[in-house]
Amino acid sequence: MTDTMLDLGPQTRIVARLAEGVSDARLADATPCPQYSVGTLLGHLLGLAVAFRDAGRKELGATTDTDPGTALPELTPGWREELPKVLDELAEVWRDPRAWTGMTRAGGVDLPGDVAGAVVIDELVIHAWDLARATGQPYAPDPAALKTAHAFLRAAAEEGDRGDGIFGPVVTVPPEAPLLDRTVGLSGRDPGWTRPA
Repeated sequence: MTDTMLDLGPQTRIVARLAEGVSDARLADATPCPQYSVGTLLGHLLGLAVAFRDAGRKELGATTDTDPGTALPELTPGWREELPKVLDELAEVWRDPRAWTGMTRAGGVDLPGDVAGAVVIDELVIHAWDLARATGQPYAPDPAALKTAHAFLRAAAEEGDRGDGIFGPVVTVPPEAPLLDRTVGLSGRDPGWTRPA
């Protein structure tokens, strides 16, 4: 899915900054993911960072075998310290070329390393948008990560592979719209989504 390795660090730092900007009062708020509140979205980000960190290391087990759709993720009390730490570890693991080769597993699915890399980039780009929109924060993704996420989602849409419910139906976005809006639309989200008043 990716022609070359991509440094996840710029995007993981953006996610960490957005998470730092979330007040406790916002944790129950709605997000563009209908099944997630801000708190459960943060729990999902923490879980996926751990899962893909371990997938990159090829350390397969409970963290890589669990289907994220089986239950809503819980936000642990120490998440403010844990999330940026795990995001840093995730980026560091995927700087190793070995993470991008061979087979690995995430979410209970066996997949090639380069595909796993594209999946986690997509997750980081799209869920950062979710978090920013839900909490009223500005968001500009890492340009290289955004291009990778767009290519991944466009390929999934063209192949008709919507990941067994991982993505919603594509939301049509004008071709002249910004790349982020087009990427968000491919993920099944409305780029015009705003948090309820």
